[in-house]
Amino acid sequence: MDIEAKKVIEEGRAVLGIELGSTRIKSVLIDGQNRPIAQGSHQWENHLENGIWTYSIDDIWNGLQHSYADLQDNVHSLYGLTVDIRRLAAIGVSAMMHGYMAFDKKGTILVPFRTWRNTNTARAAEKLSKLFDFNIPLRWSISHLYQAILDGEEHVAHIDFMTTLAGYIHWKLTGRKVLGIGDASGMMPIDTATKGYSLPMAEKFDRLTASEGFGKKVLDIFPGILLAGEVAGHLTVEGARLLDVTGSLEPGIPFCPPEGDAGTGMVATNAVAPRTGNVSAGTSSFSMIVLEKDLSRPYEEIDIVTTPVGDPVAMVHCNNCTSDLNDWVRLFAEFQELMGLKVDIGLLYGLLYNNAMKGDPDCGSLLAYNFVSGEPVVRLAEGRPMFVRSPNDRFSLANFFRSQLYASVAVLKIGNDILFDKEKVTVDRMTGHGGLFKTKGVGQRVLAAALDSPISVMETAGEGGAWGIALLAAYMLNKTDALSLREYLDTKVFAGDKGSEIAPLPEEVEGFNAYIDTYVKGLPIESLAVEVKA
Repeated sequence: MDIEAKKVIEEGRAVLGIELGSTRIKSVLIDGQNRPIAQGSHQWENHLENGIWTYSIDDIWNGLQHSYADLQDNVHSLYGLTVDIRRLAAIGVSAMMHGYMAFDKKGTILVPFRTWRNTNTARAAEKLSKLFDFNIPLRWSISHLYQAILDGEEHVAHIDFMTTLAGYIHWKLTGRKVLGIGDASGMMPIDTATKGYSLPMAEKFDRLTASEGFGKKVLDIFPGILLAGEVAGHLTVEGARLLDVTGSLEPGIPFCPPEGDAGTGMVATNAVAPRTGNVSAGTSSFSMIVLEKDLSRPYEEIDIVTTPVGDPVAMVHCNNCTSDLNDWVRLFAEFQELMGLKVDIGLLYGLLYNNAMKGDPDCGSLLAYNFVSGEPVVRLAEGRPMFVRSPNDRFSLANFFRSQLYASVAVLKIGNDILFDKEKVTVDRMTGHGGLFKTKGVGQRVLAAALDSPISVMETAGEGGAWGIALLAAYMLNKTDALSLREYLDTKVFAGDKGSEIAPLPEEVEGFNAYIDTYVKGLPIESLAVEVKA
């Protein structure tokens, strides 16, 4: 037993980070040295309801409470049954970004939560992008709001407040309607000079929507913005009971600003400074590169968001990453069961992934599309997972799985090629984190070949966004005028640790480029598949 960690929990000095991801709600406790000392989790899945990807309010709170209860169980297991979480030094909440959560004056949600995964906002995003001369992605909150206005949805007249999933949880736990600037930058564009929403764009939006019968100003219904290091409220009595149904947790605990998963990924990989970047690769994937200067023009494939302190970031977001790949692994697990063999899913991933790297650098000309849902970067409103080969292609297990691994980052490559080739963006360090990198070395090699750039993976990055938001909560406790977030991470958390790095191999870069050429040419097959298989 770690006696010091036990004392940290008993004396209320631990910091709690909670992140609601696409497939898991994770809770992490850290100590004064920023080390994880306990954790809990809850598995969940979005579902399609009337054509909309959503999680119900009951799903959200049941999952959050179960994750916290699992954390308490882990504390009991590690430190003894008498050790309860009663007080905490700070709390932070993070969640998947974007989407649409609209509430009336009574605080009742007006329509089911519309997640980032929905692609029904194309008309709104296109009009707003032209209006602002700024790329507005389909998944951004302002796209969802404007699409609801364009569609004449009845609930729009009753909107009093809009926020993200992290903002919703934070509001219910603290009573404050605020967001961290990184999460807010996925609602609508940010002015990086003022560290607030863009006033000129807000005014344009208000004039546009007023002419269409929407009588409210967007900034009146959006949450306020805070920067990393600021206190964003305190746990209320009601909030304490919502989080901990046993009633053990005491109110009054300070909260850092709620952030999105992109921001916590930057923090967890120490990628908040210019010329640093990270790639998160799980159910979805996205790359984040902190910019030294603005891009020369807007690109439909690239979002401009911010770090948790408001610096501009070029983000390439892909709706699809490992979901189809995981389905194929499960298919092989099912085959093992059919053969009467014991299935160790972790071992199976390792065997299939490592064997894939014995395949041809171009995957033997095999081609895979992993589109479980629509993919805006390549302008697909819907997805149809697909595997394509010609009779003379080199069809082997290694090439098959290598093609699936390539597919998981293919769209990410398309977006980043714009940054590197057209905008000449320079990156000194790129760090990977997420499920794709769990099998040591394989995800790194694939991504290094895709981006033609060295990729690092840190041991701590596996702790994920819950650890990242816990670090932001700890930074709030320790911030001084002389200590920036970048300095805090460099000196107090990572202390020069840059992780293990894999450089791209020339033959694998050449092979991936050959794969992507065929991949792009074959994209019309996907559009046809959507038409044929509705």
